[in-house]
Amino acid sequence: MSYAGPEFGSPRPRRPRRPLTVALAVLVPGALLGWLVYEGVGGAADGNGTPAAASPRASAPPAASSTTAEDKKPLSSLQGKVVVIDPGHNVTNFRHTAEINRKVDIGTNRKECDTTGTSTDSGYAEAEFTLDVAHRLRTLLEGKGATVKLTQDGDRPYGPCVDERARIGNSAKADAVVSIHADGAGAGQRGYHVILPGRVHQGIADTRRIVAPSAELGELVAHDFGRVTGTAPSNYIGDGTGLDTRTDLGGLNLSKVPKVFIECGNMRDSEDAALLTSGAWRQKAAQGISEGIVSFLRG
Repeated sequence: MSYAGPEFGSPRPRRPRRPLTVALAVLVPGALLGWLVYEGVGGAADGNGTPAAASPRASAPPAASSTTAEDKKPLSSLQGKVVVIDPGHNVTNFRHTAEINRKVDIGTNRKECDTTGTSTDSGYAEAEFTLDVAHRLRTLLEGKGATVKLTQDGDRPYGPCVDERARIGNSAKADAVVSIHADGAGAGQRGYHVILPGRVHQGIADTRRIVAPSAELGELVAHDFGRVTGTAPSNYIGDGTGLDTRTDLGGLNLSKVPKVFIECGNMRDSEDAALLTSGAWRQKAAQGISEGIVSFLRG
């Protein structure tokens, strides 16, 4: 016989225990986990009595930042600036005399589309010099973050004409334009000079808004060019200032943005020619022009 228990009565039906056991097995660890999370975030209030819902520690974690490593790079000094470099002439202009002799409107009068430029006594062409310096200058300015455009890159049969050169700078909305040249004066005439636009308001030309900023650009370029290259201002133009103002150049007359020309030296003087034909000196020339432009754009 079986023993029913202390009351010796009929045994009561027993409650099934498995569901309760399962429920407790689920609820207890869950409650314990909740308590641990609660304690980890500081409980119902932070140290100052702030409700947990308002506590930064209890709030949802911020969304992952979309900032990339590229975004974290420091902005370059010329980022967002546009510089147009105008390498004077073209090495193949001499093959297209009819085209470059065509007259174009420069506001004050009509003038040849372009010229062949000059050369050293040894035959090193001005157009070769200007394109080489332009390439070096582009590398330096792009290294500072600037957007750089060239009016020509040895990729055209001739030109462009002086009016088109001006339009390229205008269309680019350039912050600065520098036209690179070397002079063809007589032997013994040495040094560099920077040509500034004069005040012109005639025909399609109107330089009134660019005269002042162009003068500032030109002064800075002249100063830094002389300092970096170690050369002196022209001894035949500009009265020792290295600056010359002109109103007969279409590339300046038709510009609507700050623009200057630089004559880096005299190709027809043997001492200047020795500098102009040196790759190391041309790098200094590019560096000097670059530093002047950077100073201008930084304001």
